[in-house]
Amino acid sequence: MTDQATTTRQDWISDQEVRWCPGCGDYSILAAVQLLLPELDVKPENMVFISGIGCAARFPYYMETYGMHSIHGRAPAVASGIAMANPDLDVWVVGGDGDMLSIGGNHLIHALRRNINMVILLFNNQIYGLTKGQYSPTSEVGKVTKSTPFGSVDHPFNPISLALGADATFVARTHDMDRKHMMEIFRRAHSHTGAAFVEIYQNCNVFNDGAFSEITSKQNRSSMLIPLEHGKPVRFGDKLEKGVVIGDEGARIVDVADVGEDALHVHDEGNTNPGIAFMLSRLADSPHEPTPIGVFRHVHRPEYAEAARHQLVEAQERQGPGDLQALLHSRPTWEVT
Repeated sequence: MTDQATTTRQDWISDQEVRWCPGCGDYSILAAVQLLLPELDVKPENMVFISGIGCAARFPYYMETYGMHSIHGRAPAVASGIAMANPDLDVWVVGGDGDMLSIGGNHLIHALRRNINMVILLFNNQIYGLTKGQYSPTSEVGKVTKSTPFGSVDHPFNPISLALGADATFVARTHDMDRKHMMEIFRRAHSHTGAAFVEIYQNCNVFNDGAFSEITSKQNRSSMLIPLEHGKPVRFGDKLEKGVVIGDEGARIVDVADVGEDALHVHDEGNTNPGIAFMLSRLADSPHEPTPIGVFRHVHRPEYAEAARHQLVEAQERQGPGDLQALLHSRPTWEVT
C-alpha cells in the first residue's frame, strides 16, 4: 500500500443514478465499499463486480469498474470463471439472501469449497425485496408475508454456519449501521487469498423494516452484539459483564462474575478446525438475542485457480509443449468424413 491513495471515492462512482428505495441499507454498503477501495490502492480497471438478481444485484451499475448483472443465483459461478481466466482481477460477488441461498445455494457452497479467489458479499435482509416481500431462506419461522399468509413453516438458513459447513477459509459478519466495521471487514476480506464470505445484516425498510434493530441500533449494540477479536476473550455488554464459554455442550453466554475471566473462550480465527467457529455461529437463533459479529474464521488453504494453473504447467512438462491460450482462442474446426 502506498503512502497516498491513487484514486478517490469519486473515481469509483459511476454515472448511473442509484435507484434503491430511500432509506435502504444498500446505500450504506455501497458507500463503505466506495470509501474503502481508494485505501486499498487498487485500480478500477482491475476490479470486477458480479451480481445475480435482486435489489443488491444493482450494485455493479453503481461502480465505475467492470461488472456483470448475471442471472439468478449464478453470480458465484460466473465469478469463478472470471477468476480462473484472469487471476490479475479483483473479483467481488454481490447478492442477497434470496439470490444466493435459494436458487444460488449450490453455486455458493462450491465456490467456497473450492476456495476460488473472490470476495462474496451476501446482503441479508431476511426477505425478497425486489419481488415485493415474499419470505426468503433466512426469514424466521412464523414470518407472515405475501407468500406465507399464515406464517412460514420453513426453518431458516444461518449463512455463517452454511459457509463454515462448506469449509470456507474466510467467514465474517458485519451490518449496515456501522460503516467503520463494514470497511474493516471488507478490507480483511479483500486481503485474503481464496474465497472470502461476508454476511451483511441489511435493513429493507419497505418490506422488512427493523429486522435487525434489536441488535444493531446504537443503544443496543453493546449488549446485543458479541465482538469476535482474534486472541481476545469473547466479552460484551455495557461493562463487559457478559462473556462466552465453550464446553461439551457447545458455546453459551455467561455472566463473567459467575465463571471468572479465565473461563472465557479466547477467540482464534485461525483455528483450522471450523468446529469452534461453528459453535459461535450458533449462539443466536435469530437477530433478537446476542449475536456474534466480526471474523469467525480466517485460515489458509491452496487457492483453486492457482492450483489449476500449476497442474497445467505440470501437464505440459510431462506431455510436451503446448499453447493452451492459443487453443482456447482458436477457431472451432470440424472434419467430416
